[in-house]
Amino acid sequence: MDLSATTKNCTAPDKSDVQTMFDRFAKSYDFLNHFFSLHIDKLWRIRASNELREQRPLDKVLDVATGTADFAIAIQKRLQPAHIVGVDISEGMLAIGREKIKKKKLENNISLKYGDSTALPFDEQTFDAVTVGFGVRNFEHIEKGISEMYRVLKCGRKIVILELSIPRNQVVRGIYNFYFFRIVPFLGRLLSKDKYAYNYLPESVHFFQHGEEFKKKLENSGFRDVKIKSLTFGIASIYTGIKN
Repeated sequence: MDLSATTKNCTAPDKSDVQTMFDRFAKSYDFLNHFFSLHIDKLWRIRASNELREQRPLDKVLDVATGTADFAIAIQKRLQPAHIVGVDISEGMLAIGREKIKKKKLENNISLKYGDSTALPFDEQTFDAVTVGFGVRNFEHIEKGISEMYRVLKCGRKIVILELSIPRNQVVRGIYNFYFFRIVPFLGRLLSKDKYAYNYLPESVHFFQHGEEFKKKLENSGFRDVKIKSLTFGIASIYTGIKN
């Protein structure tokens, strides 16, 4: 099953394929992500967490596509909300996340559960904040996922989305493309023993409608005051918006 075929055809990733892929390489996911980003991804999560500072006190926070819970843990450490719920479609990733939460003694602060971004299992206006860290580009239906996050967010509260993007500067983009499309897939296959995962991941970034296009999707779903903050020469971006 060649997951990269999905993005080559410029269509949304199939949910079952993405679920299977992340289940398969869950154990190596954290190591490889930190390794390939030179640990800069940790700083990006801190920057994104800081976007919720003015929203405190936070009672309930939802972290969608939580994966192994790195973003949820970063938010808990910096902002101490009463509780964070992380949802993901990959039970393999959630299992790793639960181990990390237990090791850090955060079981009372963070809970993880299976959840599909297109049908979040929560009532309207449940959460004081909704976040996504490096997961929105994997949504099977991005507009539906945004609509669901809008639905469960309380009025006047904030969404924070951290996602990879493509640099605008031609020199930086050239270096980035060589590293991301040549080096990362080769080393990813070598280190993770997964033939497809690190072909899919760069391509998912390439075909993700980032920047102004993604900002428009947030605005069309009802979010106001939508802002974009570029990180590290445009390699990643933080998107924020307020629910009307």
